[in-house]
Amino acid sequence: MTVDWTQRKSTEQLAQMAAGETVLIAGWVHRHRHHGGLVFFDVRDRSGVVQVVVRPDNRAFALAASLHPEWVVQVRAVVQHREKAAVNPKIATGHIELIPTELTVLAEALPPPVSPADEGEVDESLRLRHRYLDLRRPVMQRNLEIRHQALQTARRVLSEQGFWEVETPNLTRSTPEGARDFLVPSRLAKGRFYALPQSPQLFKQLLMVAGIERYFQVVHCFRDEDLRADRQLEFVQIDIEQSFVDRQDIMRLGEGLAVALAREVAGWAVPESFPRITYREAMDRYGSDHPDVRFGMPIVDLSERAADGCVPFLDQAVKAGERVVALHFPGSLSRKQVEELSQASAVDLAWLTVEEGQAKGSLGRFFDAESAQLWGAASGTLLIGHGVGDAFLQKVGALRLRLGREGDLIPSRRHEFVWVTDFPLLDWNAEDARWQAVHHPFTAPLDEDAPNIERHPAEVRSKQYDLVLDGHEVAGGSIRIHQREMQERIFAQIGLSAEEAAEKFQFLLEAFRYGAPPHGGIAFGFDRLVMLMAGMTTIREVIAFPLLSSGVDPLTGAPTAVAESQLRELGIAVRPPTAPGRGDLA
Repeated sequence: MTVDWTQRKSTEQLAQMAAGETVLIAGWVHRHRHHGGLVFFDVRDRSGVVQVVVRPDNRAFALAASLHPEWVVQVRAVVQHREKAAVNPKIATGHIELIPTELTVLAEALPPPVSPADEGEVDESLRLRHRYLDLRRPVMQRNLEIRHQALQTARRVLSEQGFWEVETPNLTRSTPEGARDFLVPSRLAKGRFYALPQSPQLFKQLLMVAGIERYFQVVHCFRDEDLRADRQLEFVQIDIEQSFVDRQDIMRLGEGLAVALAREVAGWAVPESFPRITYREAMDRYGSDHPDVRFGMPIVDLSERAADGCVPFLDQAVKAGERVVALHFPGSLSRKQVEELSQASAVDLAWLTVEEGQAKGSLGRFFDAESAQLWGAASGTLLIGHGVGDAFLQKVGALRLRLGREGDLIPSRRHEFVWVTDFPLLDWNAEDARWQAVHHPFTAPLDEDAPNIERHPAEVRSKQYDLVLDGHEVAGGSIRIHQREMQERIFAQIGLSAEEAAEKFQFLLEAFRYGAPPHGGIAFGFDRLVMLMAGMTTIREVIAFPLLSSGVDPLTGAPTAVAESQLRELGIAVRPPTAPGRGDLA
């Protein structure tokens, strides 16, 4: 009896078969070798590879000798156990090999520009141009398998807790949510446009008004932003919303989902609940609202100590209203290294260290060994800077991360989640001379801060919460505004007149008149989370068909020009570009 492995795709199960059993397999020729009269070739499918051995007396020998990498073949073969010296422990089928009784070529292939057998560095634009070949590589198939497992785990966890998966529209109206919309022209209503959703924010709130109570969706979102390693124009969120909850409820729900994904999919040992710090603590200690807490070296405020006049220019900085802060690097740094760090970070760094019982560094002349130790320079190197506001702290935070990477201080096999809470509700947009929502304009303020929305907007904190993993924001959400009066106050504070608010959000404000429950939610950045679970450094490695950082798809050539007839049908005229567009591949 022949076991048909073209349907049962698992090399691990194939490896359990007894010697002498017959199997039928199909796949791609992974590697091909002709040695000493024997032909060896590996057949690869999605689950792995298995070696086929063909001797000269085998009727399939001539055809086997003519094979090339990436040809598609079907093999009927007898299982044979390898001799002990020939076992390959690197693959699941390493202790068996197949002796073919029939060999069929299903498709020939040109030499591939991207070889699935080559795990070395390949130009990314070439990989994306031939993505269907790149996706044959075992590492890429592993990434997509992790993505699949994460999706199924999320759906199971949320369904078990009574959440319904509900789809929301991809063609909606343009609303201000912090990024540029992608616009879709309407043929039926010429001169008018749909927008692709930046998130299903308003629809999920309307679902709460509708009494759905527990909603989730694996949703594609679209934002016309500059691309980077963890950002694409089109991305996927696991979107969650729930009624009759407070922050603690949503954060516990988020922890449960994150723990399930980390343990079941990534195999990480993570605790049941995660530490929580406020936005202010995150900025003051780490210079970031998404801090990497896997290593120490927090920012230390030395303003009070600097005000003693020991170092005159630091004393003057404090008197001018600046903060004096320091990073304690555990290793030694040279003057040249400090100068390079200062230039790269745009922070004017002074430094202090103690060597052989003497204070040294650019501040060494102001200290003896004892006073240097009081400042924190007992060992390693103290890097000191001064400046104003969170923008300055962000520069110091970026320097902390660079020192952590270059000093090998970040444990790569350790993974740490942390919640960041109590974000500012509003911040000042100097360019537009108005207040704007930090998260989005539907985020509720903390109850105790709500009276100050008009009087002291900069001091109002929100019911926003972000989940951070290894220095990456992987989820974010908030308790929403569910009362029309409060929503109108926020709209007014961000510069929307009553008429503008009614024009853009009348459907939401009207819905609030009919009894909106308290509600809140969270959205997981799915691509980013899978990237971290797969150990990758860019989300392009975990998306089947991503764009380059330029926004171009090398595979299809998108974005492209369209026929003039299509534009006329839509009532659109396009001006000639003054410079080559982003879609130009030349």
